[in-house]
Amino acid sequence: MEPVTEERRAEPLTEYVQRIRRRLRAFDRRHPLLWDLHLAGFWVTAALIDYVGKGWRNVAPNPDVPGWLVLTLSLGLSIPLLRRRAHPAAALLTMAPFALVNAWTGALLQAALLQLLVIFHIALRLPLRHLWWATALTMTPVLVSAARYGEGEWSQQIGSQATSIVVAALIGITVRTRQNYTEALEDRARRLEIERDQQAQLAAAAERSRIAREMHDIIGHNLSVITGLADGGKYAAAKSPDRAAQALDAIATTSRQALGELRRLLDVLRDDTNTTEPAELTPQPTLTDLDQLINGVRSTGLPVHTTVKGEATLPPGRQLTVYRVIQEALTNTLKHAGPNATSDITIAYGDKGAVTLTVTDTGTPTAPPSPDGRGLTGMRERTALYGGTLEAGPRPHPEQGWRVHLHLPEETPQ
Repeated sequence: MEPVTEERRAEPLTEYVQRIRRRLRAFDRRHPLLWDLHLAGFWVTAALIDYVGKGWRNVAPNPDVPGWLVLTLSLGLSIPLLRRRAHPAAALLTMAPFALVNAWTGALLQAALLQLLVIFHIALRLPLRHLWWATALTMTPVLVSAARYGEGEWSQQIGSQATSIVVAALIGITVRTRQNYTEALEDRARRLEIERDQQAQLAAAAERSRIAREMHDIIGHNLSVITGLADGGKYAAAKSPDRAAQALDAIATTSRQALGELRRLLDVLRDDTNTTEPAELTPQPTLTDLDQLINGVRSTGLPVHTTVKGEATLPPGRQLTVYRVIQEALTNTLKHAGPNATSDITIAYGDKGAVTLTVTDTGTPTAPPSPDGRGLTGMRERTALYGGTLEAGPRPHPEQGWRVHLHLPEETPQ
């Protein structure tokens, strides 16, 4: 049977509705007038149908209101809806005279109820204090109608209109509160995303700065060697030309290594970085320090097995990269592999500085290393200096544990 992928899996109804809702809102933001025209046109059509069909006479206290006045009132109570969102207060003020005439003449057109839609938008978009005068303005025609045609039904008419206004206002306030809450969540998510990116940039800058200091020490060491060889060759030139030639060969080899390290250093420092941290005075570790590192890890109770193939003939910069990758991989094993874990290190040395390193553990991860963490970022930065590749992730099923694989290609002539 063909497996069901994420794309083919049935989409939940709520997600489908939310997606349609987001698309409608995006379309409305791009074309607000189009939606306003549709809604206003709908209510204008409904008001005109009430006028043409003369259905208003069935509920009107005064069915003898002239037709031209009924048409004017119908348009005056529906057309202002076109500006209900952009200018709800102005829309209500425009409708108020028509609503007052509607109540005074006794036509009592149902289009007067469209004022409740404007009340909703006032509660949604304007300061809540505007609801006081909007309520008073909307209640005035009801009081006029009750005074002229109420016949003892004042409380019923006024209570019904007041309830309708309160419901419209509460709906507007509820929608407004939800929108404010959603906007606050989105703003917080944006700020957290910006903060996360800034922290990642700071971590990367700090790691580049640390790598640069290490490279500086290596280059300084190479230059010191070159100086000593040059001084020795100067004195040996007169008495032992062969020894002087050997010194010159050594100077050429060391100079090429220093030049390669310097070019990589300039790549690391392509962005200006400043640091106030004190310089490290301890020498940078090399492959000869691996035994001490591994013995220290073993002393914590983690069994570590090492396999070495070939002869280590790496320049100091590559040795430091291999050392740091092993160090970080063992540190992650201690932190995340859990109890009863074991670690296996395989190093295969090739020609011209090529090296392949694989570090695996057999533990059950309690919390796998974050792919965006500083440790993995530093390992990738170091690997990129020499054009290498680094893979870090869970071991393939059914094996358990974590695997770090490093490959540095052969050195190219500088």
